Amino acid sequence: MKNALRFLAFLGLAVLLFSAAVADRTEVVSVAKSAGRAAWLAAQGFDLLAEHEGRIFLAVSPEDLARLSDLRLPFRLETARLRAGLPAEPAPAGGINGDYHSYRELEAELQTLARDFPSLTKLSTIGQSLEGRNLYALKVSDNAAVDEKEPGFLILGCHHAREWISVEVPLLLARYLVENYATDAAVRDIVNRGETWVVPLVNPDGLEYSIHVYRYWRKNRRLNTDGSFGIDLNRNYGYKWGYDEVGSSGTPASEVYRGAAPFSEPEADACRRFFLEHDFRALVSYHSYAQIILYPWGYIDAPTDQDAALAALARKMAELMLPVNGRLYDYDRAAAGLYTTNGDTTDWAFAVAGIPAFTIELPPLDILHGGFFNKETDILPIFQENLPALLFLTRTAFAAGMPGTDGEQEARTAAPPRRGGDRGKD
Repeated sequence: MKNALRFLAFLGLAVLLFSAAVADRTEVVSVAKSAGRAAWLAAQGFDLLAEHEGRIFLAVSPEDLARLSDLRLPFRLETARLRAGLPAEPAPAGGINGDYHSYRELEAELQTLARDFPSLTKLSTIGQSLEGRNLYALKVSDNAAVDEKEPGFLILGCHHAREWISVEVPLLLARYLVENYATDAAVRDIVNRGETWVVPLVNPDGLEYSIHVYRYWRKNRRLNTDGSFGIDLNRNYGYKWGYDEVGSSGTPASEVYRGAAPFSEPEADACRRFFLEHDFRALVSYHSYAQIILYPWGYIDAPTDQDAALAALARKMAELMLPVNGRLYDYDRAAAGLYTTNGDTTDWAFAVAGIPAFTIELPPLDILHGGFFNKETDILPIFQENLPALLFLTRTAFAAGMPGTDGEQEARTAAPPRRGGDRGKD
């Protein structure tokens, strides 16, 4: 049975990777893992997908394949080998990106919510992307048109273009709050107490490129001085920006290139200005994949002065997620639980405001369970398991502002067991 399950997981990976390769002229290759090789490949600008069973998986263009040959690095071409015998994949029900939202589809849905719930929502444009797309923020609150100086909770999605699921969870939360306000006393209490702000798409240019050109695209679409494209928006925030060459890179072609200066990118700078204009008491930035709740610090493997309180909140959120679909989210300091990052969103928010700030890496757990390629049927279950954690954190933020009183007391519960496993690099 175990071998059969492993084969099915491998077959699922094969379908996903091959489908992506056909659409994008992208190949997936693997190279043997050795000490320091993953970091070296990242520094050379290769797109690392995951490490699994002694191999490092890369998404490569034809130019990247030529570079691997020039570097005399032996690699295994995975996509061609996986093609034979794979079942045909049905076309997505909603077009090229299926039930996932493109920029225009998201814009239309946000405008519809604002039109249908005018007393509970306010739609704002907080800036524009490099290519001139609006960055939208939807406020959910009673008397949303009025600035009542209430505490706020900020939810961000899609810093990284290929993480389509990270758009959907924030959007579905906004919809849930307004659609249940009239009938659910707990929702009504949250909406009346404060301002929930949802920015579901930080990187619209990258998302459009991921949909129409290259499914694995991660960064924004900045043309760099060396002719490469893109800056990792989640390495472009100001706190500990460029702290080292491990948590970000100064090489423009790298997938974790931090840019020429802190907040050099209009998308990250718009989030900075918007954050500083409001009294936010908590922040969640959604990503995929790894199925883990992360909190500062990310730039170094060391605790903050609020480590115990942040861990208690993360533990409670994981506990609330678990019974919905039986899916276990781990939780840890970012540098310890996943990998080091410098110049990221949550380190910056915690450093400048001292608030609970979390990166939630959505499912799946690893590349063998789909990686960045969540099925359309996964969207609602993933939102549903995140919903109780979001409602809990919102209540905590609006009641206390910082973990320590109501929030920490409620979080003192039995923790779900920790677990390990291969995780993707994102």
